[in-house]
Order: sequence, then structure tokens, then C-alpha cells
Amino acid sequence: MKRTPMQLAAMATAAVPGLAPTGVAGTPDDVADFDSALLMDDSGKQWRVRAPRHVEASMRLETELQALRAFTPAVKAELPFLIPHLAGSVRQGELSTFVYSHLLGSTRTLEAVTGGGPAVAQELGRVIAAIHDLPKGLVQRADLPSYEADEYRQRRLNELDQAATTGRIPAILLRRWEHALEDVGLWRFSPTVVHGDLHEDHLLFSGAEVSAVIGWTELSLSDPAQDFAWLAAAEDADFVQTVHDAYAAARTGAVDPHLLRRSALAAEFALAQWLVRGVALEDASMIGEAQEMLGALAADVASLEREQHEAAERARNAEQERLEWGDERGADDHTPAAHPGDQELHGATAVTSRNPPAVAEDAHRDVSGADGDTQDQGARGGRTAAGSSPAPQGPVADRPASRPRGRVDDSAVGEPEARARDELETTTLPVVSFGH
Repeated sequence: MKRTPMQLAAMATAAVPGLAPTGVAGTPDDVADFDSALLMDDSGKQWRVRAPRHVEASMRLETELQALRAFTPAVKAELPFLIPHLAGSVRQGELSTFVYSHLLGSTRTLEAVTGGGPAVAQELGRVIAAIHDLPKGLVQRADLPSYEADEYRQRRLNELDQAATTGRIPAILLRRWEHALEDVGLWRFSPTVVHGDLHEDHLLFSGAEVSAVIGWTELSLSDPAQDFAWLAAAEDADFVQTVHDAYAAARTGAVDPHLLRRSALAAEFALAQWLVRGVALEDASMIGEAQEMLGALAADVASLEREQHEAAERARNAEQERLEWGDERGADDHTPAAHPGDQELHGATAVTSRNPPAVAEDAHRDVSGADGDTQDQGARGGRTAAGSSPAPQGPVADRPASRPRGRVDDSAVGEPEARARDELETTTLPVVSFGH
């Protein structure tokens, strides 16, 4: 059920006695789940109204209320930003609309955020660190979702199984994601409190500072990489690295080395989650949008695998020629022979391109599958990689996925010559853009 800003204003007057709106304007939100508006009353005070479009979205708002109540005054006093304060609510049938006291600051586009330079990047790193350093008991006392590292990985595998049953995910992506999820070393992280739905629409800025963080419907104890996934859309790799460095410096505990790799994977997998949402809601436009973006991503991955395959072949040929010349000159197999073409041959094996903004230095490690023949998508319950497929346990996901935030970029990541020979059958995460 979609509501206009004027309808939201009318609902706000029922939720907050004495509220007399004099102006109203729509505000950005998750379009599949919520309608939002910003009101101004006759005294100049502002209010934010958020109304769910369906029962699941209403449950998310109830969860946010539960989460906000878990923030004690002592905890809020330690935060470098403000959080929403509920002013009132009104229920219509199965749906509850909430009204919040407006917080100072305004949202910005991702381009405007990254255009803020190092000062904004460092501020973001500190803000994310403050969220992740919240006491774990806050989540546990509020009875919100809590996952150990392997439980979280298994949950993602279950979601992958569900996505595969739609029959609409390209096989190359199913194989790629399954290989990443079965790489246990990638998922060795210490669970932290995470916002779970962090992106530019849920950050309010005042100058170079984040004045408030809103949208706490997905608060949980799980993988800290979730709160970095939105930065996959940033085209400025230096900006993202500065965010990560400031985050690592501000954290009270150690930061795992694979955080940005998992965040890039989360950004890709958001497309599959969006498709599953569309299928569940029988929304043809959501399904079409998701399939278009998945197709573009699949094409990027296929192109990247071909480039890496060719680079590995060049490396092998160069090594074979080096060994042959060494034998002719009587050189030991381990002693490189002087050869006029060595420099050019070895130099030709490197594939170069810019690093993806959401992948750290260790992102060059393989998180995907082989470049061989694509298996049938219906095999093994819809998944296409080798190995056993864990059976889903209970609900696949606790909450519906939020809308992925845009398009797939066609940039790719190259591999150094020294590693190309070993990566004939592997691929790395490409750049995935999730802009509006």
C-alpha cells in the first residue's frame, strides 16, 4: 500500500496528539518496503514519518523500536552521533506507522559523500567503528538476531540455495558465490554489533560530520562486513581505503583481514536477494531489474575469468620457453637463462587494471570457481559447484533483503604475473556498483 506525503502527514497527526503540520515532503527510503516523509509543524519543529507497505515491513519497524529501546542513556552518551527518538505510532489493520522527532543533518548522495574527501572518509570509519564497538549485550538483551561466524556463513549458504531454486540466477554466479561461501578461511571473523542496513540514506551529515544514524531495522550481532557493502558503489578507491584505515584505527579490537572481500561479496549477493524478494512479492519490475543486473554481473565475471585464463596461459608459455632456453645453454632448471625476450615475455603475463573500491589488498585471492564448462543450473537443488550442499535449517533469512543500490560496473581486477600461473581456474571479485 503506497501512501502520499499528505496521507503520511494525516497519519502523523493521529500518532502524535497536538501535532499540526504546516509542510510536508517525501524523503528517500527502501521503496519496496516503506513510504517516508518529513513534516514541519507550526512551531518550526521537524518530524519524520515512516509507514510500511506490507506486513513484513511493519515487523521491521517493530524490530527497530525494539532495537532503539535497547540503547540505554549510558550507551547513547558514548556514541559520536544521535539515534532516532520515537514520538508516537498509529496502527491501521496489521500495519503500524511510526513518527520520530527529526534529527539535525541531511542525507547526501553517495557521490556527494565520497566528494567530501579524507575528512568525511575518516569520519565514516569512526562512525562504523563506534557501531561495531557497541556492547554485544545490547543485541542479546533485546532478543535480536545473533550469529557466530560459521552460523552466519551457513545462513548465507541457505539463502544461496533459495536463490538457486528461482532458476533465474546465472550458473557462473551460483558457482562463484558457492566457492566463496565454502572458503572457510574467508569467514573467520569475530561477530560484532552491526547496523545491518547502513548506506547513504541512513546517514545524516552536518558539514563533514555524521550527526545521526537512522534506519536501525536490521540491528544484529553478526558479520561486520555488512556495514561496508554499500561502499562497493564508491568509484574512489582511495576514499574507501581511508574509511577502512580510520575504522581499523578506531576499533578497540583487531580487524580481520578479509573484511573488505566479504563486503564485496555481500554487495554482489544483494542482487540475488533482491530477485528472491521480487519473486516472493510477484513483482515483475523487481524481477526484471534484478535479472538485468545479474546478467551484467555474470558477463563481467565471465570476461574476468577469460582474462585470467589468458594471463595464466601466457605465464605458462613464458616459463616453458625459459626452461627450454635454459636446457639449450646447459643451464640448471632453477637458473633463469639470459634471453633477449625474457623481459617482454614475462611482462606480458600481467593483467593490469584498477583495484575495485570495495576490495582490499588481499582481494586478489580467489573467491570464485573454475573457468571450465558451466554446469547445469538445476543440479544439486539448483547450485552448480562441486561439494555437498548443506540443507537449509529453519527459515532461510530472518528479514527480507533491502533493495540493491544500482548497477554493475564493468571494471575488472588484474592478477600479477607471479600468481597468474596458479590462477588459471580462478577469478577475483570485480567491481560491483549499487548506486541509485
